[in-house]
Amino acid sequence: MQYLPPEYEIKVSSRALTVSESALARTDAAIFLIEETQASRLMKSLPHASLWSALQRAAGRSSGAAPLTSRVPNGRHTLVAIGFIKADASAFARLSLAGKLAREVLQPGVATVQLHCLGFAAGAQVELLEGLLSAVLAGAAPMPERKRKPTPRCALRTVTLNARPSAAYTRAVEIARGNHLARWLTALPPNVLDCIGYRKALQQLARREGWSFRYYDEGALRRLGAGAFLAVAQSNPHRGAGIVRLTYRPRVRRRGKALHIALVGKGICFDTGGINLKPHKSMYLMHGDMQGSAVAVGTLLTLSRLQSTHSIDCWLALTENQIGPLAYRPQDIVTAMNGVTIQVVHSDAEGRMALADTLALASRGNPDLMLDYATLTGACVTALTDRYSGAFSNRPALNGWLQEVGARSGERVWCFPMEEDFDTELDSGVADVLQCAIDGKGDHILAARFLSRFVAKDIPWVHIDLSAAEHKGGLAHIPSEFTGFGVRYSTFLLDDVATLTRELKTATP
Repeated sequence: MQYLPPEYEIKVSSRALTVSESALARTDAAIFLIEETQASRLMKSLPHASLWSALQRAAGRSSGAAPLTSRVPNGRHTLVAIGFIKADASAFARLSLAGKLAREVLQPGVATVQLHCLGFAAGAQVELLEGLLSAVLAGAAPMPERKRKPTPRCALRTVTLNARPSAAYTRAVEIARGNHLARWLTALPPNVLDCIGYRKALQQLARREGWSFRYYDEGALRRLGAGAFLAVAQSNPHRGAGIVRLTYRPRVRRRGKALHIALVGKGICFDTGGINLKPHKSMYLMHGDMQGSAVAVGTLLTLSRLQSTHSIDCWLALTENQIGPLAYRPQDIVTAMNGVTIQVVHSDAEGRMALADTLALASRGNPDLMLDYATLTGACVTALTDRYSGAFSNRPALNGWLQEVGARSGERVWCFPMEEDFDTELDSGVADVLQCAIDGKGDHILAARFLSRFVAKDIPWVHIDLSAAEHKGGLAHIPSEFTGFGVRYSTFLLDDVATLTRELKTATP
């Protein structure tokens, strides 16, 4: 089983298409997205209008709400799916409908797909087609498996958008590529992607993409004083844990100050819970506890393929959290890289330990913005369900923008409070800080407060607790249980350089 996903090549083009029976006869499948309030009128203009009218009558409605799907009577038996949505629908609603429509048409043998939007203003049409394209690409992306009879690969080779070319469509292609990488890595079984295999995968990826690669092994981390990370790694049966730094630098310098971005990801390749052992149900999908790191590297892939003007360092904390005679224990006291001493409370709060030293190491580069991603707390899932992810920042002025980007991208986040008085819950009588509270209340907030101690105060920092990283049946346009949530969000956040620069300037400590 290969570490990196296959580079599936799907040709995407944008051009004016005639909405006619002859045009439909030249494609294997087509999706039509129709403005819901104009459905009755617009349906009459569709090719094979009588077929759709009959399907609507059979469904007992005069105007569409749920999608309609059928093969049309032409020589190719073109598969057509029609969806209905209001022009002011949210990005999440657009992506959710796009996912349903993509699943309807991505059937065996479908190699060419047309995408159409009818009844929308130009700006809304771009957003809707971008969502449809994103859904089709996500649905066509292969996922890891090891079957004697492999699942047939999706046959899709060409997607044609009935529209003028737009940078939004180019961005959608690269976001889909980064999201696919994140989901693929997360879905790999833990006997393939342990932290040693993960390092090899990242080396392969760095060579392919032209990034620089640096690995801090346990010896190097011991010399740096990374006691928090090493406490988690000490029970591993190997000495292969470490922190990987991937570096992207833009090839072309553009006008204005280039921003330095640090992406940090939790890469716990399997989490047993350590000496505070998880029960079976909680441990079953813990090979996915490295999804924060996968999202960080997927974001890096997307931004570098888009030739971002940012200088980006991607820091990935790679280890397992194993059970054994050397496992770190409650009441151990360890010292992190920045000198902060930590009183251990629970071995299953390992993510914040590994991130503590990784954030401290990344802070030494003094980035203009630091983003970290982690499947960190069950408390965040309890607070938000697995449809939103939690956002936390040491710059409260960023909160409105962070949530607005979530609403605009369709990967929704909710910002939680970060006041200093929460720190009293982490007071320790024998160390600088408790690892976590004993009772677990508000653990998502306390985890963020804990992590803030390892980020230099002059660095704007955003922590994403990925409560939406795993959603049964997929989420929005993503069909797999591991969603790769965060790649799309981060690209929307970082790709608009002018807005990002303005927001960072107005966000005071």
